[in-house]
Amino acid sequence: MYKFIHAADVHLDSPLRGLVRYEDAPVDELRGATRRALENLVTLAIDEEVRFLLLAGDLYDGDWKDYNTGIFLAKQMGRLVAADIPVFIVAGNHDAASRITKKLQPPANVTIFSTRKAHTVVLESCGVAIHGRGFPTQHVTEDLSADYPDARPGLLNIGLLHTSLGGYPAHGVYAPCSADALAAKGYQYWALGHVHQQVVVRQEPWIVFSGCLQGRHAREIGPKGCMLVTVDDDEIVSVEPHELDVVRWAMETVDLTGAADVEEAVARSRQLVGEVVAATGGRPVGLRLRFEGACELGERLRADPEAWRDQIRALIAEAWPDEVWLEKVEVATRGVHDADAIAELDGALGGLVRSIRQDTLATAEIDGLDALVSSLREKLPRELLEAEDGFDPQEGAVLAAVAEEARRLLLSKLLERGGDR
Repeated sequence: MYKFIHAADVHLDSPLRGLVRYEDAPVDELRGATRRALENLVTLAIDEEVRFLLLAGDLYDGDWKDYNTGIFLAKQMGRLVAADIPVFIVAGNHDAASRITKKLQPPANVTIFSTRKAHTVVLESCGVAIHGRGFPTQHVTEDLSADYPDARPGLLNIGLLHTSLGGYPAHGVYAPCSADALAAKGYQYWALGHVHQQVVVRQEPWIVFSGCLQGRHAREIGPKGCMLVTVDDDEIVSVEPHELDVVRWAMETVDLTGAADVEEAVARSRQLVGEVVAATGGRPVGLRLRFEGACELGERLRADPEAWRDQIRALIAEAWPDEVWLEKVEVATRGVHDADAIAELDGALGGLVRSIRQDTLATAEIDGLDALVSSLREKLPRELLEAEDGFDPQEGAVLAAVAEEARRLLLSKLLERGGDR
């Protein structure tokens, strides 16, 4: 019996653009998070005495300029050399974007698969054949797996591949292929990279995305890490996720339906944040909170979201000053007035409510909107526009959301007036 580790998408020294816009963000902790996550990966490999480590692409993060990134990696690989643990790597789309990466001599225990053609490395000591091919360029649209050889008889066959497979939301289409085509190769395990969440696509054979080691922005929520695979008598007997991230991102919704006052709303928030903290295992968490539901103070919160955000910041500063920083607050609460009842009324108010509910004004029909948005965009910092979770007011989806929000606010104000009759 032996073990190996499958990891991917380290994005070592990712620049984490846009951090400056986060108030009270632990910037130093976040900037060093990818290094610490890699240290955790190496420590796990040594502690578990694995036979080998697989890295399925995007070890680096684009065209990095600082050789210290390579020096840090060499130091970590040196720890694995001392433990007699070889490492096998395929280049992903971010690795292919780097000029410096291509010039570096890999550490002695590291095998980097060719980017020209798939080839196979056989580990005679444990009867394993590892097949792989890296990205030759940043944008690969061909099915790289089609070039992979058939399984070697009498060996445990592993495919190492960076791919979007059949496609996943928020991930670009790179080296697309199908799970059926991968299964047809006859391998027992496919170690995939590119998709940043952990996904077991299937178990016969095992086709697995290990996910990234460390979430880098607010959309990469939840635990991040690697897969620890146990093999017994040339059969894979377990594939276990291991958490390696050092900073956790979370997006949670607080339901304020029926909340009578601010005190109750704060109490519900306190309970949910406490549950988030308990689930992170002591890691600091960047938390985005969304407040929903119909309640007496629903419109009050929407009218002054900054005041509510400060209220929640004060709660977190009091109860979890070192564990939580508030990345963003979204207020989507509503009042308790009955829109259906008012819409059925005769007269001007009922007619106006019906009209607003039925018609959504196209952004192109709003006079002066283009000029206003262009002026706003010029004033925004570059970091906000370019961040992974950035904001561009000229995007169609953003404009549509703003127009819808304006419609909703107008309707809410009318309902308040109608509800007070």
